Amino acid sequence: MTDRRAELAENLAQVEERIAAACAAAGRARDEVTLIVVTKTYPASDVRLLAELGVRHVAENKDQEAAPKAAECADLPLTWHFVGQLQTNKVRSVAGYADLVQSVDRAKLVGALSTAAVRAGRELGCLLQVALDAEAGEAGGRGGVAPDRVPEIADAIASAEGLRLGGVMTVAPLSGPYAGRQRAAFERLVEISSGLRTGHPAATMVSAGMSSDLEDAVAAGATHVRVGTAVLGVRTRLR
Repeated sequence: MTDRRAELAENLAQVEERIAAACAAAGRARDEVTLIVVTKTYPASDVRLLAELGVRHVAENKDQEAAPKAAECADLPLTWHFVGQLQTNKVRSVAGYADLVQSVDRAKLVGALSTAAVRAGRELGCLLQVALDAEAGEAGGRGGVAPDRVPEIADAIASAEGLRLGGVMTVAPLSGPYAGRQRAAFERLVEISSGLRTGHPAATMVSAGMSSDLEDAVAAGATHVRVGTAVLGVRTRLR
């Protein structure tokens, strides 16, 4: 475990250097960007080591893995983000441990999350996942809602009991006009965020960027970056 801790510490330090350099290049303060470590496929023991090393935000994308892991780490001072596409039959479980759901993209899911949050006696932060590869009114290939539907779904979240509209999220699209243009995609997300805040000023989160493109996200104005491989290593099946 000592070797793994040292490996994670070194990887975290390298990611921290990248974020700090990107912030400096963009003229931003380092504390404007929050690192979320995506721990999917890695064991609870890694989550514990990350917490020892100062990580406070972790993310998962599958409830069947996240729920037992969050339960095992319930004593740690962590904020849990759910970032995967979420089916309504998993909402009740996710609402029991997630602090923020970053992948809200349809009215039916908003209603289910609200019901589950109220039942659990919790307030869930919600990010609206924006699909930058989607045509008007459609869903994206990696989940999310087309930009033209952002106001509608955002209003639904903001008015739902037990939910708090936190902001927006995107995954760099693999097709469409922004394919291979991560910086432009993230800049578009920041524009959408700016428009959203005219009606919802507290919705300040902009979650964008992963291991390969976090610099583009920071340059564009992201407030949160979701980094997995660069911290934990190339993914294998859950150990």
